[in-house]
Amino acid sequence: MDRNPSPPPPRLGEEEDGEEVAGGDCIGGTVYSKHWLFGVLSRLIQIVKPENTKASSDDEEQQTELDEEMENEICRVWDMSMDEDVALFLQEFNAPDIFMGVLARSKCPRLREICVGILGNMACFQEICVLISSDKNLGQVLLHCLYDSDPPTLLETSRLLLTCLSQTEVASVWVERIREHPAIFDSICFIMSSSTNVDLLMKVGEVVDKLFDLDEKLMLEWIRNGTAQPPEPRQGDADEQPVFRIVPCVLEAAKQVRSENPEGLDVYMHILQLLTTVDDGIQAIVQCPDTGKDTWALLFDLVCHEFCQSDDPPIILQEQKTVLASIFSVLSAIYASQADQEHLKTGKADLPLIDSLIRVLRNMEHCQKKSENSTESNTEKNKKSDSSQDDFHLKILKDISCEFLSNIFQALTKETVAQGLKEGQLNKQKCSCAFQNLLPFYSPVVEDFIKILSEVDKALADELEESFPTLKVQT
Repeated sequence: MDRNPSPPPPRLGEEEDGEEVAGGDCIGGTVYSKHWLFGVLSRLIQIVKPENTKASSDDEEQQTELDEEMENEICRVWDMSMDEDVALFLQEFNAPDIFMGVLARSKCPRLREICVGILGNMACFQEICVLISSDKNLGQVLLHCLYDSDPPTLLETSRLLLTCLSQTEVASVWVERIREHPAIFDSICFIMSSSTNVDLLMKVGEVVDKLFDLDEKLMLEWIRNGTAQPPEPRQGDADEQPVFRIVPCVLEAAKQVRSENPEGLDVYMHILQLLTTVDDGIQAIVQCPDTGKDTWALLFDLVCHEFCQSDDPPIILQEQKTVLASIFSVLSAIYASQADQEHLKTGKADLPLIDSLIRVLRNMEHCQKKSENSTESNTEKNKKSDSSQDDFHLKILKDISCEFLSNIFQALTKETVAQGLKEGQLNKQKCSCAFQNLLPFYSPVVEDFIKILSEVDKALADELEESFPTLKVQT
């Protein structure tokens, strides 16, 4: 599980005054002091006690700041909470209730961030995750944190949610809670469409991806939720609320992530792929002309100008296989819809896509040969398992690529083939690679392509027929 870095914990075996920690004062098998931790939590309680709340505007302002000494100490607790013994001790001491009080009353962004961060660390342990998730009041408070305007707090809240959604025992609890709060959709859309914090965008994307993967019903609800109102609409803006739709928001987040961390695009491409698994999701992409064009343009640019390029080493495919599978899957879904969507006509894109798909298939052959050689020379079980996993993802990419390539081949005209031969997207080597991967499952498609090719370059068509004797052109 990941976490944000924090200041170091108390020195090993010592308290702040330099005295050794008594054996009975240690938390579990650690050297952390129970007495010290009690003190920090007690001071935390005092911070959020209602009777300590000041009435003056000056004091209200001060509540947004955290005393430096207190911040250092609570950050130590944050770091310590990654230790299971400490996390269990915090749970036994009802620390989640204290943190809930902070989140419900404190106006200090840093304090709220730290408290959610500690809960996130504690939730990494299954037993504690179940207990935290079963607390309905705490769950409501934590979901309310998604309406926060502080990016670090949003980041820690998203991390906590992802941790809980990753636990099979409690995932359904959180999915149902989120379904009961439609405003969460609004907040997530707002974050994806307006945030420039890539860390936050990545974590929110992971949450959305996990939610859609876990619950198709929720995904459909979010797809159909055409408009959204901000959690707290401003007075006088009732007639001018922004329209949020899931696809434009995902695209905006993807563009922001791409500009700073292209490797992080995987999660947003997978969200789009999940959307295309249902008819409503495909329609959400292609029905609106601007959305369809924007989606196609972004994905087309990624596969034609960024991922798996001609000057990249073939092995780069191992790093990009999952994101490419998602991109090609979405492009294929859009391509299949173009017959009914005039604004998505993509004839001019056929040749660059053929070039990219064949390059991916060629690099795949290189990766598979290298994997086979590695497996033969290494008998360790774990490395065999890794190789098998790589082969699995490569097979998914191959299946998607071949289906997409076959769809494009079916749409090729005599003029397009002639242009491809002239510009180099089609030649003997590339056609051979395509045929090797398309046959025998897409034999009719290849045979039709050969017919067209024989009208443009009969010599090349004859050479390919000789190389693939199973092909029989009908005269």
